[in-house]
Amino acid sequence: MEMKKRINLELRDRAPEEVTELVLDNCLCVNGEIEGLNDTFKKLEFLSMANVELSSLARLPSLNKLRKLELSDNIISGGLEVLAEKCPNLTYLNLSGNKIKDLSTVEALQNLKNLKSLDLFNCEITNLEDYRESIFELLQQITYLDGFDQEDNEAPDSEEEDDEDGDEDDEEEEEDEAEEEEEEEDEDEDEDEAGSELGEGEEEVGLSYLMKEEIQVSRPYMQ
Repeated sequence: MEMKKRINLELRDRAPEEVTELVLDNCLCVNGEIEGLNDTFKKLEFLSMANVELSSLARLPSLNKLRKLELSDNIISGGLEVLAEKCPNLTYLNLSGNKIKDLSTVEALQNLKNLKSLDLFNCEITNLEDYRESIFELLQQITYLDGFDQEDNEAPDSEEEDDEDGDEDDEEEEEDEAEEEEEEEDEDEDEDEAGSELGEGEEEVGLSYLMKEEIQVSRPYMQ
């Protein structure tokens, strides 16, 4: 399926301005260029175009809110300077499995000031001597290269971060439930105390009534 048709399919009757995520993996780029994607996708934050036979980024529209861009398994060999111009707020860029061979090609990413994570797996550039040291020196704004920082600490998984947020929500719910149970127990205790006081009062009334009855019964004999 051609990219333009795939975009229309992915829209699912939504307006382009409403879309925040767009996955176009495994479709076909005609002449290796982007088609059907334009400036109307103003809110787009995540775009994936993996394995689409893309060779040029020249027709990439302005996507100022784009944070994550997946371009793995294509045939891109250069022209990366377009990214800083069109997607200035990128924090994650995946170029693994492309035709990137030398440091001069990657140098164009220096202008992506917010870039924190870059993937170049399975690109020829990874075969260079001191590859990692050279990239970190060239792109001083990035924290993670191919999933690891300079001290070989693995990058946090976004799904794990979501799970942590979920755990915190669960803990808050459990605390709320515990507080509700305590309040219910206090209410039950108050009701029990009120009931016992009422019972004592009834016993006193019943006793006084019996005493009066006995007095009335004994009076005729006294006469």
